[in-house]
Amino acid sequence: MIETPVGSFTSEELMLSGHNACPGCGAALVVRYLVKEVGQKALIVIPASCWSIISGVVPLRCLETTVLHCPFPAAAAVGAGLKKGLYALGDKKTQVIVLAGDGGTFDIGLQGLSGAAERNEDILFICYDNEAYMNTGMQKSSATPYGSLSTTTPAPRIKSNPKKDILKIIASHRIPYAATATIAFPEDMGYKFRRAMEIEGFRFLHILTPCPQGWGSPVEKTVELSRSAVLTGIFPLLEVENGRSYTLNYVPDNFIPVQEYLKPQKRFSFLKEEDLQVVENEIASTWEELLLQAERNKAASES
Repeated sequence: MIETPVGSFTSEELMLSGHNACPGCGAALVVRYLVKEVGQKALIVIPASCWSIISGVVPLRCLETTVLHCPFPAAAAVGAGLKKGLYALGDKKTQVIVLAGDGGTFDIGLQGLSGAAERNEDILFICYDNEAYMNTGMQKSSATPYGSLSTTTPAPRIKSNPKKDILKIIASHRIPYAATATIAFPEDMGYKFRRAMEIEGFRFLHILTPCPQGWGSPVEKTVELSRSAVLTGIFPLLEVENGRSYTLNYVPDNFIPVQEYLKPQKRFSFLKEEDLQVVENEIASTWEELLLQAERNKAASES
């Protein structure tokens, strides 16, 4: 069951070929779709991350829009300052978009992100989440899921705690709009880009972006893994308005076995049977909570 309005992307390409992304990079696909939506009337702020490399340096840049690189923890603050500067110049149309990885969102950038969300700064913060510090050697972050290998959690020391629920954390600031997306559902992602850009105030998008090098997955499986993450229930597609109103955009008619998502990834190659049960229990708990929240919202809207 899918409840997202269907839309289409422009045929214009504002991301140039020959960029520095690795083969099969999920984050590269996200930004290709993003710039199709925002066009050239946008300022994109990028902290230290994979995209600070992918975007290139003049004259080898790959985006036909304005890009500003900033220190790792400062992205949300820099974005907020740019937006206030544009307002001072009388420009209320230019979108300011922060494009950060999970390190610059879940960890090193969280303080500035929380501050910008609490102040309801008029920016769009996009986290492309490849679930580790991939650009610096594939070290674990707080976005790294339970049971995953990384260079700082080598076998048999797999990560023993769950992934941080960043959407719930940011939505709890009661911001106007927060949502999740993946490249396997481009119409849903495009709709959420457009929806976010129509809203004034702080907006947050959490987008899962498989990384073949860090995940140990075949380069041709990036979109398939993004889809499996949704169909297994590991990564729900949803929207949260004002921190309270939840909309589930996609509820699988039948969830597929979690092994179909985990098995193609070498980072999960040391999972034991009891570890799989932990993952399955976490999925069941998450969906029980989400479905209950959605039912409450539906009841409230009908009363």
